[in-house]
Amino acid sequence: MSKRRPSGDGMVRKRKDGRWEGRIVVGHKEDGKPIYRSVFADKQGELMPKLAELKDQYAGVELTEDSSITLGEWLERWMDEYKKPILRASTYARYSRDIQNHILQHLGSKKLAQIKTADLQKHYNRLLESGRQNDIGTGKGLANATVRGIHMILRESLESAVREGLIPKNPADGTAPPKIHRKEKQVLTKAQLEKFMKLIEGDEVWYDFFYTEIITGMRQGEICGLLWEDFDEMNGTLRVARSVDFVNCELVIGETKTDEGKRTIYLPDSLRRILTERKKNAFSKWIFPNYLEPDLPLNPSKAYRQLKKLLEMGELPNIRFHDLRHTFTSLAANTGIAPKTLSEIVGHTKVSFTLDTYAHVTSDMQKTAANIVTNYITDILGKELKPWQNANEKAEKEP
Repeated sequence: MSKRRPSGDGMVRKRKDGRWEGRIVVGHKEDGKPIYRSVFADKQGELMPKLAELKDQYAGVELTEDSSITLGEWLERWMDEYKKPILRASTYARYSRDIQNHILQHLGSKKLAQIKTADLQKHYNRLLESGRQNDIGTGKGLANATVRGIHMILRESLESAVREGLIPKNPADGTAPPKIHRKEKQVLTKAQLEKFMKLIEGDEVWYDFFYTEIITGMRQGEICGLLWEDFDEMNGTLRVARSVDFVNCELVIGETKTDEGKRTIYLPDSLRRILTERKKNAFSKWIFPNYLEPDLPLNPSKAYRQLKKLLEMGELPNIRFHDLRHTFTSLAANTGIAPKTLSEIVGHTKVSFTLDTYAHVTSDMQKTAANIVTNYITDILGKELKPWQNANEKAEKEP
């Protein structure tokens, strides 16, 4: 039995075609046979620097037999073994979509060991120029943020390949992905918020939904994912425990965006009364259901479209749904709520926008915070009651 050749062991030979080949052992198959990598040159003197560079590249590396798989094969395995167990369903779907639409077509059949930094950089540039393919094979470029997201998928998956001994180093580390130019967060001013609140005040269908959003600052998927079991009428709290996303034309009910997203929100009296009254006529387990299919939660995209209609009706800035959350956070911060309190109310992972003032948030602090924000809204409206509630009061007073 021949002695097992150690990784890094090499040889130089002149081939029959007259060219010189230098090769080294970079790993071993399951049966112990060596895995080689080679470089070539027309002259022996030209070969030696290349061979030295090859040895440096694979120094300390022990590749496995799977190093011969393609990038597409590796991504499929990586998604199944590394990402599926830990990603939210919506995030997993987004990863799968980006891999299918923007990676496999150009790089999927390429051997994993042959992926170079230049290959990835050219791919990013191609996506920026014409990543949105149409029927004739051309299209507009993808947004910087989208391409950077694709880079993150490739970088993370290739880093896992390094750890598994499939490649010696991560080729994505040397790329220059596009920078993301963050848009400044938009919030409604006091006058704009007053107009928005008056608009929803006259909408029997959407008032409760948007009032809840403005008062709590929940993420869009979180408010759509509220069940009646999450509402504690006695203690006046809402438990945020899940999120609803609309991915690939399907509703996906999954975990909150972060672990910190799972939280209990203390409600002001106004919102507790609204939800208590709403619960009396509930016909679904969801607080905000799909009215055509009550077994399903409200589709976040429907809420988004309704917001756009309201903004257009009121001639208000064309903000995103998430900017309602920013509006809540800004109002709360401006009223002097402790950063740590606010961080836990909105479910942030870190108190990145201000100092971490308190190490612990008590229920009394959250109740105070909720009442401060609702009082601010009340100052704008001058009242808290819905139109139909006012009408009932008037009817009771009439002889």
